[in-house]
Amino acid sequence: MQSHSRAKGLRRGVTVAMVGLIAAGGTVAFHHRASAEVARDPASIRVEADLSERKLYIKSGDSVLESYDVAVGKGSKPTPQGNYTIRKIVWNPAWIPPDQPWAKDKQPQAPGASANPMKLVKIFFHEPDYYSHGTGDVESLGSAASHGCLRMDPDDAYRVARYLMEHGGSPRDESWFWRVLHFRSETKTVYLDTPIPMTVND
Repeated sequence: MQSHSRAKGLRRGVTVAMVGLIAAGGTVAFHHRASAEVARDPASIRVEADLSERKLYIKSGDSVLESYDVAVGKGSKPTPQGNYTIRKIVWNPAWIPPDQPWAKDKQPQAPGASANPMKLVKIFFHEPDYYSHGTGDVESLGSAASHGCLRMDPDDAYRVARYLMEHGGSPRDESWFWRVLHFRSETKTVYLDTPIPMTVND
């Protein structure tokens, strides 16, 4: 199992990192973890978020393929526990401040804007209000710091979203991802042909 910790030193932007991987012909996914069994049975893939551990897991049956540090909901804004289904992934999302006291002084942010707290991608698990997404505040990972969503390192959110598309029956080719990364003002919504189950527990 590979654990992606928040102590990663100097970080490159997600665009540079992912374009570099794509240019090198990488799949930017879990090829080093994927067993023959997983390859034969993509329906076994599921996502699990452990709120006490502050971790997001990609699993096949009981086997952990990957784990990622996340920030979870804090105080009166907990991440909801339960069994969900990932059906929709939004690339280059806009951000509209919610009608909540904490957001009263916030301004809407266009897709790709440096101040957009969603960063590159949103992975919905409990629509419309709860999803996993990238964050510019990577130091918050491993803590209770969000307003209910699951924050991820932007590079990790990219990897997970792409992997779920591939195993959820809605893959895209390299040129599609190249456009996502280079034309950040363009929002693209993907619906999984085979939704992926997700469990959020404590």
